[in-house]
Amino acid sequence: MKKIVFLFLLSAIALGGCNMFGSKKDKKDAAVKKRAKAELRDENADVDFHAFVGRLKKAVAAHDANTLASMMTEDFAYVLGATAAEDRKGEGVFKYWDENGLWTELDGILTERFAKKGEFWVAPPQFADESLHYDGYRVGIRRVGGSWKFVYFVNG
Repeated sequence: MKKIVFLFLLSAIALGGCNMFGSKKDKKDAAVKKRAKAELRDENADVDFHAFVGRLKKAVAAHDANTLASMMTEDFAYVLGATAAEDRKGEGVFKYWDENGLWTELDGILTERFAKKGEFWVAPPQFADESLHYDGYRVGIRRVGGSWKFVYFVNG
């Protein structure tokens, strides 16, 4: 019996020092830490910008046309025409959204992160990257007269 206990202890010591049963988690953690961090695009750090976007999201979720109208520019663009003269701006935006079921699309776009494109902050951020040729729905916000305004929600 003593021989069996002795062999058991000897094998436990021998195998305990072996790295064969070691965790791969340590190697994996080290590899993750070595990975280069992804470079994120500029994101607006202004508190008033985030407050504006928060109010905008709530107003869109509630389909609150009065609040949205106060957050929009007077020449709010909602349809891009073949030429600037064919663009649809201003009046009729809420009716257009109702007729085409765009409230959920707008709500979804507003969940995206905003990125800087020219003088606008746009969502989704893919639109800001010229190499992607994004032509889906997009939102544009910019500062007008010291306050943030919802400038456009257009497609393609």
